[in-house]
Amino acid sequence: MIGSMDFDHALFHADLDALPWASYGHAYGSAEDVPGCLRALAGDDDAAADEAQSELYGSILHQGSVYEASAKAVPFLARIAAADIRTADVLLLIGGIAEGGEDPSPEAGDGPPAEAGDGLPARESDEVACRRAVVAQLPVLLGALDHQDRAVRQAAAWAAGWTGAAGAAAAVPALRDRAAVETDPLVRAELLSALAQLDPEGTARAVTEAIGPDGSPPELRIAALLASADIGLPWTPAPHEAALALLPLDRLVADRFDHVRNEPLHHLTVTLLLRDTDPDREAVFALLDGALRHPDPEARTEAVWAALTACELSRGAPARLVGALTAAAEGDGGGAGADSGSGAGHAASGDVSGALSALGRLGAYGEPAAELLATRAAGEGDVADRALEALVTVDPVRAAPLLARDLENRPRAFAAACGGPVGSLPPLPYDPALLAAVRRRLGAMEPGSMALPRLAALLLSWGPDAGPAVPELLAALPAYPRQLPKVLAAVCRPEQRGEVAEALRSLARTAPADDRFEAARALHQLTGEHRPLLSLLAERLAAGAGGGDGALRETATAAAALGPAAAPLVPALRAALNAPDADRNNPQMDADIAIAVALHRITGEAAEAVPVLAGVLGDGDGLWRRWTFVRAAEAAAGLGPAGRPLVPVLKALLTDPEQVPSAVLALRAVAPDALDTDRSAGLLLDAAEAGAAPAEAVEALVALGVDTLADEHRDRLTELGERDLRVVRFGLSGTIEAADDRLRARIRTAVVGRARTAVVSRG
Repeated sequence: MIGSMDFDHALFHADLDALPWASYGHAYGSAEDVPGCLRALAGDDDAAADEAQSELYGSILHQGSVYEASAKAVPFLARIAAADIRTADVLLLIGGIAEGGEDPSPEAGDGPPAEAGDGLPARESDEVACRRAVVAQLPVLLGALDHQDRAVRQAAAWAAGWTGAAGAAAAVPALRDRAAVETDPLVRAELLSALAQLDPEGTARAVTEAIGPDGSPPELRIAALLASADIGLPWTPAPHEAALALLPLDRLVADRFDHVRNEPLHHLTVTLLLRDTDPDREAVFALLDGALRHPDPEARTEAVWAALTACELSRGAPARLVGALTAAAEGDGGGAGADSGSGAGHAASGDVSGALSALGRLGAYGEPAAELLATRAAGEGDVADRALEALVTVDPVRAAPLLARDLENRPRAFAAACGGPVGSLPPLPYDPALLAAVRRRLGAMEPGSMALPRLAALLLSWGPDAGPAVPELLAALPAYPRQLPKVLAAVCRPEQRGEVAEALRSLARTAPADDRFEAARALHQLTGEHRPLLSLLAERLAAGAGGGDGALRETATAAAALGPAAAPLVPALRAALNAPDADRNNPQMDADIAIAVALHRITGEAAEAVPVLAGVLGDGDGLWRRWTFVRAAEAAAGLGPAGRPLVPVLKALLTDPEQVPSAVLALRAVAPDALDTDRSAGLLLDAAEAGAAPAEAVEALVALGVDTLADEHRDRLTELGERDLRVVRFGLSGTIEAADDRLRARIRTAVVGRARTAVVSRG
C-alpha cells in the first residue's frame, strides 16, 4: 500500500551509494549524477525536486530512450513512490521508462539473462532491462490503484499499461478489479487503455460497450474509440457515429497521460489507414468528411490536420477528401475566416487557413476547388495569399497572372511559385505577366534581399524564356556576385551572350577573390572559356581552398568540369587529398570523393581514384554517412570497368537498404558480370517497399530493365505503382504527396512501356 511505511532516508542513501553509478550510462554519458537527482527527488525542497525530475527526464528517459542507468534507477523511484512522495510524478517517470523498454524475447522468458559463451551472464539490452525492472515493481504500481488521489490512480494505471507481456499476468486482474469500482472518468479511461494494451482480446467487449450510449462519460468513450482502432476491431457505424458526436476530440484527452494518442482524430486516421483495407480506408474518409463539415471550427481544425496526414499516407485520400476540404475552406461565410463572396477577409481562422493550405497539397486532385481558390486569391491579406499558394499547385496557369498582379504581398504564393521548401516542388511555369512582375521586383530590390534566391530559382527554371530579365540581372550583378552569374548564363539568349559574357569576364577579373568563383564558372558554362576559372582554381588550391572542406569539394568539382584542360591543377589536387589512413569526417570524405572524380576526368586514369573511393566506402564507423556513401558509389560508377577493384566494398553496401540503389548501379557500371541481377532486383524492391530511397530504388530497377525482371519482381514493382499506401513516406511537409505521385507515374510508365514492348515483339 502506498505510504504504508515511513521512508528511511538513511537506508535509501546508503543503497544509492552502494551502486557504481559512474560506470552506468545515460543520454549524456556517465550516470554519476543520477544519485544526486534521486536524493533531491526524495527530499523536502520542492524546487530542487522539480529540477531533479527535469534532469532525470533528460538523462535516463531522454526523448523516450532508455539506458542502463534507467533500469538501475527504477527500484529507487519505486521506493520514493511507495513512500507517497511526489507519487503521481514518480509513477509517470517509471511508466515512461517501461514505455521506452521492450519485452524479453520469448526464448528468454521471465528469468535472468542467459549465459554468454564464457559462462558469464549475457548482458541484455537496456530496453529489456528497463521493462524487467518496472515489472519487478508492479506491486507498487498496482498498490497505487487504490490511492485516494485521482492523479495517482490515473498515473498508476497508465504506467501499468506499459509493462507489456511480461507484466500482463499480474497487472490485468488488478486493473480489471479497479475498473469495476472506479468512478472517475479520466481514471476509467486510463484503465481501459491499459487493459486494451495488455489484453486486447480480453478487453474487446469492454471497449465495444464503452463506446456505447451518449450518456457514457466522453473521456471514456474516446478512450474506447482509440482502443477499438488499436486492437483491430471493425470500424462499424457505432464508432463512426460516436466519433462524430464527440467532436472536437482533443479536449477529451487533454488531461490524459497518454501522449501517443493525444490527437485522437489524427491517431484514428493513421491507425485505420495503416490497416490497408478498403473498408478501413472508406471509414477514415467518411469520418474525415463528416469532421471537415462539422459546424464547430475547432473540430474542423482537427480534421484538417488529420486530412493532411491522410493525404500523406493514402493515394486515394486527395480525390476522396477534396470536396470536404473545399467546404472547410469556405469557412462560416463571414466570421474570422473570410468573406466567402469576395475573398476579402484579412485573417483566416485555423480551420480555414489549414484547409486552404491542405488544398494546395492535393495538386491536380484539387481542381474542383480551383474556382473557390481563385475567388479567394483575388482578395486581400493572409486568406488571399494562402488561397493563391494553393492555386499555384492546383492550377498553375490560373495562378500566374494573379501572382503577377500583387507579387510583393503574396509571400506564401511567391515561395510556392519558386519551388516551395528548398526547391523541392516544381516552380511555376513561365508566364509573361509574371516575368514582368519579377523584373520589377529585381529592379526595386535592396541589396541583401531574402527574395533573391527564390527569384533566381524561378528564372533558372524558365531558362531563355526569362531572357528579357537580363538587363535587371546585369544591374543587380554587382550586389549579388555569387547568386546571379549562373542565372545569367542560363537565361541569356544568343543575341545577349556577348554582353553577358563581358559582364561575367569583368567580374571574374576584378571582384574580390570570394566573389569571382561563380562568375568564372558561369563564364565557362556560357562560352567555354576556361582560363579565368583555371586561374582561380589554382589560387584556391594554393591557398588550401580557404573556406574548409566544403570549398575544397566545390573547387574539385569545378576542376572536374574542365576535364583535361585542368591538367595544371593535378599536382595541387593530389596534394589536397587526405592521407589514406586519416581519421576523416564526412566533409573531408566528400572533398576526397570530389578530388578523386576530378583526377579521373582530368587524366582519364582511374588508378588514383580507386583507392580513394575504396577508403571512403570501406569506412563504416562514422555517423550520418548515407549521402557520403551515395556520392562515393556514384563516383565509382563513373569509373566504368576501371572501377572493378571496388566490387567488394560496393557489395558490402547491399546490406543497407538506403545504399542498395547506388551500390547496384555502381556494380552494374564497373562489373556487370559480378552483379546478381535477380538478387539485386529483390533488394531494390525491399528498399522501395520499406520506404528507404524508394525513388532511387525504382530508377535502379528501370536501369536494370523491367523486361529482365522475374515475374515475381515485376508484380511487386507493379504493386508499388497501384497500391493505395504511398511508397514515399518521408520528406519535408508538403512534398511527400508530390514526390510519391511522381514516383507512381514513373513506375506506371516503366511497366506500361515494358508491356507495350512485349506486345510489339509478339506481333
